[in-house]
Amino acid sequence: MSPQKDDSGKPAKKDASAVLHDNTISPRDNRKERGKALKAAFPHKLHAPWNPSPTRRDPITVLEESNIGRIEELAPLRYGRMVQSPFTFYRGASSIMAEDLSITPNTGIRVQACGDCHLLNFGAFATPERNIVFDINDFDETLPAPWEWDLKRLAVSFVLAAHDNNLNPKYGEQAAQAVARSYRERMGEFAKMSILDVWYAAVDWKSVIERTTDVDLQKQHKKQLKKAMKRTIQDYYFPKMTQQINGAYKIKDAPPTIYHFPESEQDAWQERIMQAFAKYQTTLQEDRQRLFNRYRLSDFAIKVVGIGSVGTMCAVAVMLAPDDEPLLLQIKEARASVLEPYAGKSEFENHGQRVVAGQRIVQSASDIFLGWTSFDDGRHFYIRQLRDTKVKPEPELWQGPQLLEIAETLGAVLARAHARSGDAAYIRGYLGSDPTFDEAIAEFSLAYATQSVKDHGMLVEAVKSGRIKALIETPS
Repeated sequence: MSPQKDDSGKPAKKDASAVLHDNTISPRDNRKERGKALKAAFPHKLHAPWNPSPTRRDPITVLEESNIGRIEELAPLRYGRMVQSPFTFYRGASSIMAEDLSITPNTGIRVQACGDCHLLNFGAFATPERNIVFDINDFDETLPAPWEWDLKRLAVSFVLAAHDNNLNPKYGEQAAQAVARSYRERMGEFAKMSILDVWYAAVDWKSVIERTTDVDLQKQHKKQLKKAMKRTIQDYYFPKMTQQINGAYKIKDAPPTIYHFPESEQDAWQERIMQAFAKYQTTLQEDRQRLFNRYRLSDFAIKVVGIGSVGTMCAVAVMLAPDDEPLLLQIKEARASVLEPYAGKSEFENHGQRVVAGQRIVQSASDIFLGWTSFDDGRHFYIRQLRDTKVKPEPELWQGPQLLEIAETLGAVLARAHARSGDAAYIRGYLGSDPTFDEAIAEFSLAYATQSVKDHGMLVEAVKSGRIKALIETPS
């Protein structure tokens, strides 16, 4: 296996900063030719194998290390979600895969990587102009890193989704290949476009729905979107999440996933939140600072979110303008990216800023309230709106043909994301027009999915033996 290398082909220094590939050094055609030369020196087949290192660390130990600094009482909840299936395990195991990917060969071409690029970290949402786009929507682990790492993590997630749905194994393999093929073909289109055209490109979710050939899947998408557009903050989420107590709107507790700090600590936490908001406001554009000023903090509470973030300090704040017009903000702790030990340290001191910068680079449109801050204890955070016409994939409902169609969409979306920050011409030159790369990614995905199933089994055994305590949530 080749060591991690920087863009010059030299081994990357562990203390080096993670920086993006320079795609302005030569004309487009020259960069494409460099990609072709790289393909000759580094054939596609080298992406196919997954051979765990003889010194590969115990995955349970890696998970335990990733819990350091998290809210200790929530660790069993995190493990309880991960133990459900190999796919839920995979969603919470980004630190394990980051370490594994670091020993696999890569081209050395960097993009602004998502860092945790599985299929459930994509979704549809409303832009500031209220258009509905489909894009990557989770950036907790974002960092400049090799483009292959995102693609492999996404492809493997489809194999595991097929496994969880008890589909014929051929669908998992075909879906992984479809992700890579769609990525390769779309990257070829971006390689011919101007820089500005690439930057303005977006994936319109309504047009994706209309192009969906599977009738049942199309109906499912339309139903999801209609429901999401009806569920407004004012008329749905605010009444659902809050209640009036002594004339003030308070968040409803629903432990262990939504709860307030002890009464004795509330005043101190309110002061800390207000100080954090003052810093956060300075990271917004001037017009959005003025908009934010129209709201006042009404209440805040811990709110547990996705599997990968369980145990980190995540909260929701209810903000009210005159006439009790609500704004719901999510405050999420930002820790060092799981990619940092292998791709280099972030150039940003505040990891909230790392997340926000990466999201703004990758997404075609980002939340108007997206910004960052820190607490007086040194923890870093980013802030965004909580729920704004969001539509999440529902892989548990997919049959084989639907899995393949969604795989093609997500492969194209990832290509658009990488083309914004990376060198589309260079990557396109490397990928070429034949399917050897797609086949290599599919082969890797099958092998790594098998590894993830084994790792999940180790977690199950760790829970049975008492090494790990898991809390299984009861359906609401």
